Amino acid sequence: MSQAHSNLRRVPVQQRSADRLARILDAGAALLDETGYEQLSTRAVADRAGVPIGSVYRFFSDKRALVEALAERNLEVYVRRVVARLEAIPEREWRAAIDAVLDEYLAMKRSVPGFALVDFGPPAPVADPLDEVNRRVAGRLAELLAGHLGSGGEGADAGAALYRTVLVCVQAADALLQLAFRADPEGDSELVEETRVLLQAYLARVLA
Repeated sequence: MSQAHSNLRRVPVQQRSADRLARILDAGAALLDETGYEQLSTRAVADRAGVPIGSVYRFFSDKRALVEALAERNLEVYVRRVVARLEAIPEREWRAAIDAVLDEYLAMKRSVPGFALVDFGPPAPVADPLDEVNRRVAGRLAELLAGHLGSGGEGADAGAALYRTVLVCVQAADALLQLAFRADPEGDSELVEETRVLLQAYLARVLA
């Protein structure tokens, strides 16, 4: 499994180092669920991962950098899972594609350690504003969904229109799903379904 590297002090070259990095991120994710971000410490992460504290600092300057790397890994995992789902969906079946995007997010929210607190960006207070996180997510999804959603034409203008459409969906879904998971750790089912209805209705107006 490939790792995101933009927040690393040192990119692992050998498999042993890559495995150690994965253990550190896994430990950080598990501890986020148990303690939350404020109580998270690099010492606790090292102890949970079974590595010297120096190994954590070899990769990360502090816990913020560790959590940012975890968020990047989450996005890469999410993209791969969406890609696998889209391979089974015929092109232009945009309703099924949007269901796949939403359902994979919900599945990770409910099952992936640390994802409930850190999905694709670190928790507040953040150096990277939430809208910038959502812009990155929208950019990745727009690339993946181009064939299924259609861009209303070809060229830069069409690509920008598709990105804008996906960004609206990501921003709206993010706000609604935050509300749904605050109401219920598994996600309030009625709010989740209202989110699905909202996305389908908006995209029908734009794409149908």
